[in-house]
Amino acid sequence: MYPRSVIFIRRDNIGDLVCTTPAFRAVRTHLPQCRIAVLVNSYNADVIADNPDVDDIYVYGKWKHSAGRTRLGVWMENLDVIREIRRQRFDVSIGCGCVYSARLARYAFFTGGRTRICPTPGGRKTFFINCPVPEPDAPIHEVEAMMRLIEPLGVTGPAPAPCVRPDAVEAAKVLKMLEAAGVKDRKNQIAFHISSRRPQNRWPIESFHALGDLISAKHGFPIMLLWSPGKGDNPLHPGDDENAQRLCVSMKNKPIPYRTEGLKGLIAALSAASVVVCCDGGAMHIAAALGKPVLTVWGGTDARRWSPRGAAHVILKNGADASSVTPLEAFSAFNRLIMGDSH
Repeated sequence: MYPRSVIFIRRDNIGDLVCTTPAFRAVRTHLPQCRIAVLVNSYNADVIADNPDVDDIYVYGKWKHSAGRTRLGVWMENLDVIREIRRQRFDVSIGCGCVYSARLARYAFFTGGRTRICPTPGGRKTFFINCPVPEPDAPIHEVEAMMRLIEPLGVTGPAPAPCVRPDAVEAAKVLKMLEAAGVKDRKNQIAFHISSRRPQNRWPIESFHALGDLISAKHGFPIMLLWSPGKGDNPLHPGDDENAQRLCVSMKNKPIPYRTEGLKGLIAALSAASVVVCCDGGAMHIAAALGKPVLTVWGGTDARRWSPRGAAHVILKNGADASSVTPLEAFSAFNRLIMGDSH
C-alpha cells in the first residue's frame, strides 16, 4: 500500500500523542510524498504544533475542556471538523490506540478514509474497520503499538525517537524569567514538575520539598518549579496552585515558580531544563522527547507500556502508590542520573 494521504486519529492525553510522533516520522521517512494529517483534541494539540512531519492538524473539542459551553455547541463544531476532513478524501484513516475502542473505530470510519486501520481483538474486521491490526498479546510500549499500526502501509523498522519542539516565543519568555530570577548558567537548571493526573502517581509535596532541600544542600542547583495550574478542587481539571505555593514558602533554597497557562508554555519551560524531576504523566513524556534526562516517580503505571522514550531516565517505583518512594531514594537516583548512570 502506497497511500497519498493519511490521517492519524489520537483522541487521548498528552503522553499518548507524544508516543505517536515516532510513527509520523516513520511514515514521512518511508513515504516522503504522503500527506500526513492528525486529528487531535484541543487539550493535546500543542504537542505537535511545530512537528516537522505533520502537514495538517485538525482539532476537535471535548465538552469537559470547553469552559462552560453547551454540549450541543461543542458537538456542532466537531461535526464541522469531521465534514472538513471528509472533504479531503484521505486514503487512510488510522485509529491510534493500543487496544480496541468502539469510539475510536467510529472516528476512523467517520473521517472517511478508504482504508481504515485500528487495533481489534484477534485482528478481526468490523463494520467500521476494514484493515484491522491484532491487539498485542502482551503489554508493549505505546510507541511500538503505534508502529504496528503503520505496518499495513509498508512502513517497518525501528521506531524513531519521539519529537516535541518548543515554541520560540514561549521559550524566550522562559529564558527572560530565568534571567530575572538571577540564573546565569543554565547547564545545571533543574525542573520539578509536581503534578500528575492520576492520584496514585502523585508524589507527596513533602517529598518534593525534602528532595529539593537535599539537591540544594549538596549541589546548589537552581530549581524551576512547574505544575498544572488551577485550584485543587476543580472537578474537571484539578490543579496544584496551592501545592506550588507551599513549596515556594517551605523549601530552604526557594524554587523559581513558573506558572504555565498552556501546553506551549510547559513545553518551553521543560526545554530550558537540564534535568527534569516529575511524576508519571504528560510532562514526563514531553521532557524525554525534548532529550532531557528524567527522574520520574511512579505509582501503578506499567513501565512496559509507558516508560519515557528519547532520553536517559530513572524510574522509581515501590508498589502501586508513588508515596512509597522516599526522598532519599530519589536523591540517590538523581545523583546517578546526573553522573550518567540511568536505565
